[in-house]
Amino acid sequence: MSMDILEAFSAPRRLWRGFAGWLHQRMPKGLYARALLIVILPIVLLQSAVAYVYMERHWEAITDRLSASVARDVAALADIYASFPQDKSHEILSRIAILDLNMQVMVLEKQALPAAAPKPFFSLLDHTLTRELKRRLKNPFWIDTTEPGNVVEIRVALDDATLQILTSRTQAYATNSYIFFIWTTVASVVIVAIATSFLRNQVRPILRLARAAEEFGKGRNPAFRPTGAREVRQAGAAFVEMKRRVERAIEQRTTMLNGVSHDLRTIITRFKLSLALMGQGNEALEMRKDVDEMERIVEAYLAFARGDGGEAPAQTDIGAILKDLQADTEKLRIDARLEARGNPVIVARPGAVRRLFANLIGNAQRYGKRIDISLANDGKILTVTIDDDGPGIPVDRLEDAFRPFYRLDESRNQDHGNSGLGLAIARDIARAHGGEIDLARGPLGGLRATVTLPV
Repeated sequence: MSMDILEAFSAPRRLWRGFAGWLHQRMPKGLYARALLIVILPIVLLQSAVAYVYMERHWEAITDRLSASVARDVAALADIYASFPQDKSHEILSRIAILDLNMQVMVLEKQALPAAAPKPFFSLLDHTLTRELKRRLKNPFWIDTTEPGNVVEIRVALDDATLQILTSRTQAYATNSYIFFIWTTVASVVIVAIATSFLRNQVRPILRLARAAEEFGKGRNPAFRPTGAREVRQAGAAFVEMKRRVERAIEQRTTMLNGVSHDLRTIITRFKLSLALMGQGNEALEMRKDVDEMERIVEAYLAFARGDGGEAPAQTDIGAILKDLQADTEKLRIDARLEARGNPVIVARPGAVRRLFANLIGNAQRYGKRIDISLANDGKILTVTIDDDGPGIPVDRLEDAFRPFYRLDESRNQDHGNSGLGLAIARDIARAHGGEIDLARGPLGGLRATVTLPV
């Protein structure tokens, strides 16, 4: 029994969740569109409710009263015709109709009533007037509300004649109701225009803040000043303060690493001077190799730790950088091919980007005999792929290749002629520009490195 109760309560909940999910998928995703919807939707609902109430209560009530009045007048004219048979010329009937009832009446010969005319789509007058005439008249009748000139024609079948009565629609129908809808529509348009203008001004500072954060994430230095509402200015001020702290931390790290590198280079220089005074013995040669290796590792580590934060972003031709690296590769008698599509110029740190691609192409030079380089720009993302025909890296260890000083197997030993920081430095530079590097198996059988950088 309890399971049945739970099942009965869970069904409406599932329906509601399904409806909420369906509605969420179709709702606008942007803040500006959602804010407009929050403002416009209540206006539309309110105006619809007011229009419905007006149609159902005010408009219909007025039409009922006017139609009832016309039906009484028509019934009165029929009674007058029947009560004054001596009025052969129907002067009394015509005078009462024109002067007192504002109607035109003609007495026609006895004839069959016309077939019912097609009703308009919105036929409130037809239904209301027909209902009131049925209540007031005992004779058959026919009405036509589609006559040109804003005229309503009514024919009543009497015993010996047919009354043709012409009256104005304004006597039976609230024809000025459209003014209400015009004013309602105009007011809605004005309110929506004011709301749209106001919301645009409120959303614009948020968009500027988002663009500034995106530019800063790409390694650029955007000019930004907090504006807008109090809460938006607070968020902007927090972003500016965060930006200052990050820049200050980078500056302090760079200063510290410069000092460390100076001290380490001083010690290495002393080692070199001491070895130079020792002569050309075997021990000295081995020690010189160790000192050179130490110097190379220290330089690579300091470059990795320091990064390229001190370099200012500028318009950088990635295609020209790749052509230079292609020429350097061909000097090593390695087959290198370059294919470029789209605009190769982006805003980046030229030295850092050159080092990024030099590390990747140098890695391909070390293990392959053929290198294919392709560049493509779709207007939002610049993509560069570097393929080689070397032994590659196992799929389950592709991500490990980016770890500093991580050693892969002997087929692609990163300790052979380098410090093991090339891929780590390349990814660090790419991410500093808001991009990414991915490794995969390439079509040449070796490694494919894919670099994506925002334009």
